[in-house]
Amino acid sequence: MGVEAAAVDAAYERLRDVVARTPLQRHERVSARTGGQVWLKREDLQVVRSYKLRGAYNLLAQLDGEQRDIVCASAGNHAQGVAFACRALDLHAKIYLPRTTPRQKRDRIALLGGDRVEAIVGGDTYDAASSAARAEAERTGALIVPAFDHPDVIAGQGTVAREIVEQLGEAPDVVVVPVGGGGLIAGITAWLAKHHPATRVIGVEPAGAASMAAAMAAGEPVELAEVDGFVDGAAVRKVGAHTYDVLAGKPVELRKVDPGVLCEEMLDLFDIDGVIAEPAGALAPAALRAGDLVKPGETVVAIVSGGNHDVSRYAEVMERALVSRGVKHYFLVEFPQEPGALRRFLDDVLGPDDDITLFEYVKRTNREFGPALVGVELGAPEDLPPLLERLGASPITAQKLSPDDPVFRFLV
Repeated sequence: MGVEAAAVDAAYERLRDVVARTPLQRHERVSARTGGQVWLKREDLQVVRSYKLRGAYNLLAQLDGEQRDIVCASAGNHAQGVAFACRALDLHAKIYLPRTTPRQKRDRIALLGGDRVEAIVGGDTYDAASSAARAEAERTGALIVPAFDHPDVIAGQGTVAREIVEQLGEAPDVVVVPVGGGGLIAGITAWLAKHHPATRVIGVEPAGAASMAAAMAAGEPVELAEVDGFVDGAAVRKVGAHTYDVLAGKPVELRKVDPGVLCEEMLDLFDIDGVIAEPAGALAPAALRAGDLVKPGETVVAIVSGGNHDVSRYAEVMERALVSRGVKHYFLVEFPQEPGALRRFLDDVLGPDDDITLFEYVKRTNREFGPALVGVELGAPEDLPPLLERLGASPITAQKLSPDDPVFRFLV
């Protein structure tokens, strides 16, 4: 069963008095840099701080009175949408969450669902939670509410596109959409293909979980061998059959965003724009950092899809952003085991604006030398070549660690 624009329009009417009509805000930072008219669709300001409520409520509102027990799997945002809908519609849900779901999202699920929701945490990935949810549904006869792979869910998510056009007063030239399982981009594409086919749709995936790109390359949904869970709201091993069918054959562009670049954008959104976006929520704005996406004079809308960010993760976000910007570097330094060795490193190698942020001995291989892991934060990215020159001219032996080095996963 496909998804037609008419289903999105019907969902729009069904959701009119339930979901927030989230703001469409001009993105001054990127508009000024590119010469385009860039807007942010603030789904992070939705009732449950993400667009996921739209699909969950659209499906559940159409149930007959006999089906009261619901089950779902979620990395957090879909669960909040289901929790809100179950409380509003007097349904009961068991919600399966992977262990990677941030505490902030778990607390929000309990708050939104109250006694209508039971959260069950287990497994390391969304896919493990999904398997547990399916097993529960088979055992009890409860209805599964998919996070993305259902026509009613897709239609509900697609209502974002109609809101954008109504708020702008016209169709944008480009809509930039985050992609996990594909429900949001499928719904938006289905509606725009019918009503505004000239609008380009660009999907943005995390580089470590590009399951839609893999599906397009294979000609069908396929499972990724590995998934990077950092972008927890979009870390999906395999896109849905329905979402893939909607997008197959349509001129949808796909892009990947490196986690370091994503973290840079999360910090800029927070520091400059006052937007608190979770990693998946910042995918679309992060894609705008590429110089070729926004052309002068074009109207571009990027969807900030979620704002359920756990503040405890900001230390990791900051670290990844600093590495990505080229101001944070790590070295394995062989210090001579003699007085003054560290002082010479500080005086002769580091620049006036450089700072040591990590220093720990790894092990002593002999009495003459002691290797240490040293983290250095530079005053600016362009300070790295002079530092490397001073290091090369010194008697100290050091190896700069590359972000591609396996040891980096223990640092960042």
